[in-house]
Amino acid sequence: MASSLLALIDDIASILDDVAVMSKVAAKKTAGVLGDDLALNAQQVAGVNADRELPVVWAVALGSLKNKAILVPTALAISAFVPMAITPLLMVGGAYLCFEGFEKLAHKFMVSAADDASHRAELSRAVADPARDLVALEADKIKGAVRTDFILSAEIIVIALGTVENAPFSQQVAVLIAIALVMTVGVYGVVAAIVKIDDAGLWLSRRASPPLQVLGRLLLAGAPLLMKTLSVVGTAAMFMVGGSILMHGVPTLHHLVDSAAAAAGRVGAIGPLLQAVTPTAIDAVAGVSAGAIVLLVVTLVKKLWKARQAPA
Repeated sequence: MASSLLALIDDIASILDDVAVMSKVAAKKTAGVLGDDLALNAQQVAGVNADRELPVVWAVALGSLKNKAILVPTALAISAFVPMAITPLLMVGGAYLCFEGFEKLAHKFMVSAADDASHRAELSRAVADPARDLVALEADKIKGAVRTDFILSAEIIVIALGTVENAPFSQQVAVLIAIALVMTVGVYGVVAAIVKIDDAGLWLSRRASPPLQVLGRLLLAGAPLLMKTLSVVGTAAMFMVGGSILMHGVPTLHHLVDSAAAAAGRVGAIGPLLQAVTPTAIDAVAGVSAGAIVLLVVTLVKKLWKARQAPA
């Protein structure tokens, strides 16, 4: 669950970064915030005006609820009529997560600073156009996070279904609905709290109490580092979650992971630690490898498609 949360935070942080560029053009900061360096830094934590942070998170949360409204009945139907399809579908989702994670890595290492600047300039021009709607532009960015949520939600729903597969149908329905609601509220409640850390720090830094001011400044100073760290860890989480789904979907590979973990557990004093981290490390490596392969295939297919569409 922690890996799923981090993967979602990474996608939302990416959205907020793009929305930041749009927000800077679409609206000026208030005079009080402009005059305060700490406030300015705080606004750059998530890269978006404070009044747009929660709407973005809320939009993804609504998308998550819609995902679960589709996934819960679908999972129940598949479990009842074609249970053998659950694992292949999960593996497709896991491969997509690995692809998305590797695509993020490829972007960071292969896209030049000039291309990045061009992307931001394009967003700025789009927002400067009075005919363009800022909320509509945000919606395009939000779709990516909702897609990620769909895969992670499917994983959660299937795991929950597995725990009650022998229960009466009515109990299965009740458990899946409860899990879907609790996980959505819990995950996006945490995400909302994280993106508002800068605002909490700003509020505390303006209190009369010196200890509160110190705490506020610490939050403001630490919030940017936290968001960057979560973004990096979130990308890693995509590989761990996706790789885990793929490895568990192939019994032979799953047994190899168990054997490797058991062998690592026999390595002297650090054996228990190695045994605990080995499965996660293998899942991550498998996720990176799968992501690279899928990205390569997708890139080749796109090039072939463009070549076929090109006029003779």
